[in-house]
Amino acid sequence: MHSYLQIPLWPFSQLYGGIMHFRNLGYDKGLLPSRQFGLPVIAVGNLTVGGTGKTPHVEYLLRLLHSYKVATLSRGYKRQSKGFILADASATTAILGDEPFQYHLDFKDVAVAVCEDRVKGIEQLQELVPNLQVVVLDDAMQHRPVQPSLNILITDYNRPFYVDYVLPAGRLREPRSGARRADVVIVSKCPVGIGQQERERILAQVQRYALPNTPVFFSTFAYGSPVAIGDAASFSKKKIVLLTGIANAEPLKVYLQEQGYTILEHLDFPDHHQYTRLDIDKLADLLQRPAFSGASVITTRKDAVKLTDKPLLPLTRNLPIFFVPIEVQFTEGGKRLDELVLQHVQKRLQG
Repeated sequence: MHSYLQIPLWPFSQLYGGIMHFRNLGYDKGLLPSRQFGLPVIAVGNLTVGGTGKTPHVEYLLRLLHSYKVATLSRGYKRQSKGFILADASATTAILGDEPFQYHLDFKDVAVAVCEDRVKGIEQLQELVPNLQVVVLDDAMQHRPVQPSLNILITDYNRPFYVDYVLPAGRLREPRSGARRADVVIVSKCPVGIGQQERERILAQVQRYALPNTPVFFSTFAYGSPVAIGDAASFSKKKIVLLTGIANAEPLKVYLQEQGYTILEHLDFPDHHQYTRLDIDKLADLLQRPAFSGASVITTRKDAVKLTDKPLLPLTRNLPIFFVPIEVQFTEGGKRLDELVLQHVQKRLQG
């Protein structure tokens, strides 16, 4: 059932969906060039604009593949640079973008690169990274010039692709039929206690669009204890300010409320927001108000890497800012997914 807003947008969705359909058809029929590589190339992506939890799943794969020489390649959304860049000691969020910079900070043995042209990016990685064995592509479902050896589709339990619509009436980047390119489907952000009947219902819906026998897994987020981003030692669980610049902060907000946190205020910025000195000054002023006395600031890891970037660190290190670590856990079948990925990598490397 369409909302009143969706109805006038529906013709534009049909037009955009048709364009994407014929674009995909061109690649599927070999009319448009799509490059395969000899080494394993694992793409993590979605059909939806933002907010499905790709980053924690990329991190899950990077941990899983720790025994290999791995690189991750992203477009570097909203970075202030262009072309191919391989992260080094001079990297910042402005140069790489927030998510690649997060990978660079948290995975020291992983080569992190950004490039708008993923074909060129992989070629450059093969030239510059000795003994490279695996490339993980971040947010590459619609980047058809690269043909990944394993395509992992992430869809949000709270808004799965099979009930959504193509832009602008909905949030799909392409028609639901794009799920046919997935070798694996992961339903993210599931409730911890999701039951068998619910999983079977979702599976039946996914199988309407994915290829037959495509494996489907169900993941959830496990939140860790808050970690200080600077010199703050004490943490107030009773009173917090929530600071986010992500696509969907609702799961984190719900988790914090369930854990007994009192959210005095939620400073909710757009996804990939690049924090400024003015933002930090306003936050510091807020914490000075009597009603916020003794309050701590809770944010995400993705936001924390920007708040501790070189230009802002002198302003944030003395504020009581903490991030909540997030890791992916699978409700069941996690070992089966691990085996699937590792066997795929081993088979590709053996030729």
